[in-house]
This record gives sequence, structure tokens and C-alpha cells, in this order.
Amino acid sequence: MTLSLRQIRYFVATAELGQISQAAVDLSISQSAVTTAIKELERTVGVSLFLRTPHGMDLTPAGRQFLSHAYEILKKVDEATHLNVVSNEIEGTLTVAATYTVIGYFLPLHIERLRRLFPRLEIQLFELNRESIEEGLLSNRYDMSVLLTSNILNPALITEKVLSSTRRLWLPAQHPLLQAETVGLRDVADEPYIMLTVDEAAHSALKYWSATPYQPRVILRTSSVEAVRSLVANGQGVAILSDMVHRPWSLEGRRIETVNISDTVPAMDVGLAWRRNMELTPPMLAFRSYFQQAFHLPER
Repeated sequence: MTLSLRQIRYFVATAELGQISQAAVDLSISQSAVTTAIKELERTVGVSLFLRTPHGMDLTPAGRQFLSHAYEILKKVDEATHLNVVSNEIEGTLTVAATYTVIGYFLPLHIERLRRLFPRLEIQLFELNRESIEEGLLSNRYDMSVLLTSNILNPALITEKVLSSTRRLWLPAQHPLLQAETVGLRDVADEPYIMLTVDEAAHSALKYWSATPYQPRVILRTSSVEAVRSLVANGQGVAILSDMVHRPWSLEGRRIETVNISDTVPAMDVGLAWRRNMELTPPMLAFRSYFQQAFHLPER
């Protein structure tokens, strides 16, 4: 038997979501199709990739190793099939400012691709907070930025969303809320809450909390996503964060589960920004075109 992309995609979805039922919903297919694909995959590689437990599907050590290879395979397939960018003869220098979350969890892969696609284009990358980025764009210190566009309100800047990352509730394995039919902010308010502060995350959170009668019971504020991940995985509290920064395992190897929230919680929007009324240079056009095509956005 040979591996198929279908099997790999079903495996990744199950590994990330921790349950075949959730993977089936996410993939819009039947649970039996996911189960069959995983069994076929395990027969092909000759090892068990999951431990079946009453609470879901936990990766075995071999499964964790295979997940790393699966991500690489899907990344290469995406590169081969979805990119048709402008001429690689583009040259010059492009100064790009980005926020902490974007640099840590979104941009590195795309910078790597851009540098391969445009070997004569020098991309100078700067990490700054939103206020500094806005000021730098308006003063022409930076050509473009990649940041959380949902936080930008300055009318002197143009923003272009490339990705919306859903915010979900992070829970430790075997948490009682994993068994609930629905989970709302009222339920979350009863739990100890870990509040992320970096990139205005706390401000964004309080905006949607303030639309309800409830408030989070914050026991810690931290700028570290890894701290949130470890604290949640170790049962110290819960958090609401985006899928973009979610990883199913903490540094200690403990599971972090996610569930949907029934109340309205806005997604985290990531995109580009530049100064209004400026003529885009060829490097800027190439940068913008790359993201349009990588995320299948209509050209404007």
C-alpha cells in the first residue's frame, strides 16, 4: 500500500483536534472515512499512530514523529500546487514590520518561500508593536507590515486581510467542559483564566467579554504564549486564543484541547498594511501578490 494525501490530511486533522468526530466535522466528511483512512495509514507505515482512549485520540511517540513529516509533506504540496507568483526577477530591498504574534506563528514560513521565489529581493524584517508599526508606515520607515489587521483603525493606512484565525477555548485533557454539548462565556467565567497580553490580546478579549454579563476570572496575565500553553495543559487554567497559535502539545508533552464557544468571539485577522495613496513599488507588489496567491485571494 502507498500513502495518499487524503490519509495524511485526515491524520493531521485528527492529531490536531484529538477526536475523530471533530476531525470529520472539520473536514466535512463521515467519521467512518476518517477512521478507515487512519487504519490504512497505520497499516502502511507499520506502527500505531494513535492511542484510542475514552476521551479521544492521543498520538503515540511514532505518531508525533509522523506528524512532523506530515506537516512537511503538506507544506511542499501546497508550495507546488498553489503558487504562481510574479516574475522572480524582482530585485531591491523591502522593509517589512511585523508584530510579535505574526513573526512567531505566521511569517517565518512565508519569508522562507519569498526568499526562494525572489532571490534578488532583500527582505528586511523588523519586530515592533502596532503603534510603532503605524508610525513607521506613515513616516516611510517601513514599506509594508504584516500584523493583526483587526487592531488597525488608522484611516491613513490600507489593510488587506489574508487570514482569519478562529478563537477557541483551550482546555487541558479530560477537562469536564470537553463533555459539554455547548460551551459559552458563562461557562468560561467559572474557570481560572490565563490572559495573554501580547499584541493587544487582552484588549481584544475584553471587547467581546464586555458584550456579555460575564467577566473572565483572571489568575495570571502573561505576554508568553508558551506560558499559557503550559499552564493550560497542566490544569492551572483555561484560555481563549486563536487556532494560529494553538499547538496540541505543551513543552512538557501534555495535551491542549480546543472547543468552540457558542457566544460570538471574533476571529483574529492577519494581513498586510501600507500607507494610503502611495504607489506600490515592484517589491511591494511582489510581496502582496505572493500572499494573494498563497491564500487564494482575489487580486485587486
